[in-house]
Amino acid sequence: MFDRGGNLTRRELLKAAVAAGGTAALSACLDRSGDPVPSGPDDPSTLPERQHAWNERVRTDEHGNRLLPRHQVLLYLTLPGDGVPDPAARQTVESALTALDRAYERSSDGLLSSIAYTPRYFDRFDTALPDSIDLPEPRPLSPFESPALDRQDALLHLASDRPEVVLAAEEALRGNEPRANGVAVETPLTSVFEVADRRTGFVGAGMPAERQEGLAGIPDSNPVPAESPLFMGFIAGFRENQATEDYVTLSAGPFAGGTTKHVSNLRMRLDDWYEEQTFEQRVAEMFSPVHAERGLVEGVGENLGDDSGLTPEMIENVREHAREYARVGHAQKAARGNRDADGNVRLLRRHFESTDDDEASLHFPSLQRGITAFEEVREAMNGTDLTDVPTIRQRVNNGILEYVFVKRRGNFLVPPRSLRALPTPEGATPGLD
Repeated sequence: MFDRGGNLTRRELLKAAVAAGGTAALSACLDRSGDPVPSGPDDPSTLPERQHAWNERVRTDEHGNRLLPRHQVLLYLTLPGDGVPDPAARQTVESALTALDRAYERSSDGLLSSIAYTPRYFDRFDTALPDSIDLPEPRPLSPFESPALDRQDALLHLASDRPEVVLAAEEALRGNEPRANGVAVETPLTSVFEVADRRTGFVGAGMPAERQEGLAGIPDSNPVPAESPLFMGFIAGFRENQATEDYVTLSAGPFAGGTTKHVSNLRMRLDDWYEEQTFEQRVAEMFSPVHAERGLVEGVGENLGDDSGLTPEMIENVREHAREYARVGHAQKAARGNRDADGNVRLLRRHFESTDDDEASLHFPSLQRGITAFEEVREAMNGTDLTDVPTIRQRVNNGILEYVFVKRRGNFLVPPRSLRALPTPEGATPGLD
């Protein structure tokens, strides 16, 4: 952890920087950063209209699975008062976000970002969102959870493979630094919004293992595999089990080109996961009992390639598997709700881990055309319909429910880029049009 002079090593410093935040963390990262950060275009109008268009701008593995940016920050934002935003506020928001567009290449080596708005934000206006926008208030999605509900006005999501980038972008938006990657940020975002909460995270092979020591929710034996991108020891986000960006994009209406976003935060308790369950039992509860019986998963699951290995037989016969194997898998349960009538995957999941509050947790952003799709997949994942099988209890032998606990939920509309600055429910930005 320390070099011979008693100083934090670069790895340890960068590991802690994003979670800590602030100008001191940024200065430490900049002092130790290497290559220059690529800049964005002089004309930001050349950027994609979809704020959520990240897939072609991140790294991929040898199987074509998209690798999400390694460092991520979620800023939950509140507008003072209860009135509608005025044109001056809208201009300030657009100016700040445009400065970031120019400062950083839109990529995982630069900065990926999006801003999204809650149902409560749109309630500020006299006109309601059109019925075609499926954006209900957040609510508990199982009979065994009682999450805090995120009802701030907006959510800004910042992501990069480089910790100094998310820190520098955040500090500039807060008005603590005048420039981001050499570009002046003349109007900080915090001159309009208050930061109600700041949450951070990471994802990538080796990162959870490097951060596991001393975390609440992780056994003292530090069992997270060194090659795992997630605390539970398996890879996720297989390309063939993800919705496409086209599929989750709204195709019509005032917010065509946008999408909806659900973000949940789940606390982990992995002592039993690692110390009572065998590897085969973990495979059975993460994927399916058939995966375990047939030895389909090796190590963290890289051998699966671009697909989780779930077959229609595994998905359709969950109840039969519950009776035969006395347990069911998380993936096979959720998959029951995650395909439309034509076989298309409905959700695009972009989850990442966290050590906020010194506990192991998971941030789970999900993109879909409407929030109802997420709620239906979550209902399938709950497996409540299987608890009449004697061996299946609501949180035991029922996928991974025994080990994860929902702390927070929030629902958001991610507008197209041209409407990202405090839009009205009609899909307008008065003062910018």
